[in-house]
Amino acid sequence: MAILQTRATVEQTVPGMFFSQAARQGNRTALRYKRYGIWHRITWEEYARRVRFVANGLLSLGLERGERVGLIGENRPEWVICDLGIQAAGGITTAIYTTSSPEQVAYILGHSEARLFIVENEEQLDKALVVRGHLPRLERIIVMDREGLRGFIDPQVMFLDELMELGEQFQTAHPHLLEERLREIDPEDVAVLIYTSGTTGPPKGVMLTHHNILWTTEALAKANPVYPTDEVLSFLPLSHIAERQLSVFLPVRWGYTVNFCENLDTVLQNLREVSPTVIFAVPRIWEKIYSGVELHMQEADFAKRMAYRWAVRIGRRYAEAKLSQSPPDAKHVGRWKVPWWLRALYFLAHTFVLLPLKRKLGLDRARLVLSGAAPIAPDILWYFWSIGVPIREVYGQTEGSGPTTIHQGEDIKLGTVGKPLPGVEVRIAEDGEILVRGPNVFKGYFKDPDATASTLRDGWLHSGDVGVLDEEGYLRITDRKKDLFITSGGKNIAPQYIENKLKFSPYIHDAVVVGDGRRYLVALIVIDEENVTKWAQDRRIPFTTYSDLAGNPEVYKLISAEVEAVNRTLSSPEQVKKFAILPRRLYEEEGEITPTLKVKRKAIMEKYRDLIESLYR
Repeated sequence: MAILQTRATVEQTVPGMFFSQAARQGNRTALRYKRYGIWHRITWEEYARRVRFVANGLLSLGLERGERVGLIGENRPEWVICDLGIQAAGGITTAIYTTSSPEQVAYILGHSEARLFIVENEEQLDKALVVRGHLPRLERIIVMDREGLRGFIDPQVMFLDELMELGEQFQTAHPHLLEERLREIDPEDVAVLIYTSGTTGPPKGVMLTHHNILWTTEALAKANPVYPTDEVLSFLPLSHIAERQLSVFLPVRWGYTVNFCENLDTVLQNLREVSPTVIFAVPRIWEKIYSGVELHMQEADFAKRMAYRWAVRIGRRYAEAKLSQSPPDAKHVGRWKVPWWLRALYFLAHTFVLLPLKRKLGLDRARLVLSGAAPIAPDILWYFWSIGVPIREVYGQTEGSGPTTIHQGEDIKLGTVGKPLPGVEVRIAEDGEILVRGPNVFKGYFKDPDATASTLRDGWLHSGDVGVLDEEGYLRITDRKKDLFITSGGKNIAPQYIENKLKFSPYIHDAVVVGDGRRYLVALIVIDEENVTKWAQDRRIPFTTYSDLAGNPEVYKLISAEVEAVNRTLSSPEQVKKFAILPRRLYEEEGEITPTLKVKRKAIMEKYRDLIESLYR
């Protein structure tokens, strides 16, 4: 009986659940990656074998239970293998964004007191070598990829294959040590330390326990079922909680296949090749797909263009009819009554236009489609529902293990972010802030009791977001609490709502609306380089650089028309009276956007203060 209890306890931790899942799945495909134009597979059995070697290798280096291990790299099998290997050895994975500067890497490694640091390649190794002199606790740097490092020798550096060889030897010499370590791990132990990208101040280390993570994987599946036959495409940063859930924790619990994109430039191509059944993407990806289709159809011949417009209109009416009767629970599914003539028209539109379009996009098998990490424009949501891709919004934050609310089953209401996950409580504070309570809420911030106390009060997570719960229990996000402002005329403004409307234009990549204490609103706009470039080339407008394009008077007229179109949908105080096109793109490396492509408003307003003032003169 004691053995069974021990085994049950082990399965309540991430690595324990992983090894149990791998034993069940055996020779089924766990991971798939593309190299030299060919997709390769890694079985669950092989996956588990490699994780054991990494874990034993770390044990041989003296990794103690609860120690932090740094991990930086793009999405690839070695990343998730190392992540699970660290946790299996009782360590805490401290993931770092690949776009982090050497100074940011040094801060996280120093703050987390990491002795070991696993890096992907030469580029990330260089960052570690630059800052290691400021990190007296750092003992070992382990490199995944040898490319460009053949013959490289440094007493502090070793390669992942060497670590795994060391682990294999250690496992042979100490066959039971890893199992003993696994039994020592408690479900309430911290599994991962995730440093929030944040829009202000240094990042804070969010401590998520094994229980936080596995409970959330169960709750997500209760809200929307997940199956071992599902497939996902991994392309968003693995150091972010959303992709970590999708590519590591959910497959550990439910046993589906993860496909890794080649690089960020091939995401849309890999999407077509894999045609995943479960998709999570940030709004910018959905906006990119939409604008690409729209611009392509503008160049199609008249018949194709008319067929596409007709099919999207029918799809929109069909989606509206379905969603207007969305049942509050499974007992009322029979209330879904779409007129027979609309069902017939939709069948034709979907068969001959929309399904071929989805196949070209790689969305034809999409079963569970999610958008999160930032607000998405309602028009984008309606577009995808119109073509038969039912995007559900999910809302949450790292401190809540990822998701807090989501559209569940057939219970969908566009314009909201759904209802709380089963077992999660949400309430609205007097000042409108969203408060969250549940087993998904984090343990606290690492080495920061003051920040923990201000964020976790009486068991409630203070999200920093402002929202409304409607009478049916759906949550609607208004804005970030710190982003709301009041004009000099006393009008309360939620800038994200206006910015999302502007970004619906295929020619606008980003927008920052400003107007706190001012007479009217202005906007800083970043053009969509790819789409505006094509627009300019089609009209033989000369330019050489991005700045030339952004400063061209014809481009200004184009964007002005897009802004005016948005203004017609807004009340007078919400309208953008003036705007400026920024002469350069926004870069994560320069602290202008987060890794999930959210604009850092404070940094932009500070950097372009003079430009903003000029719009008010």
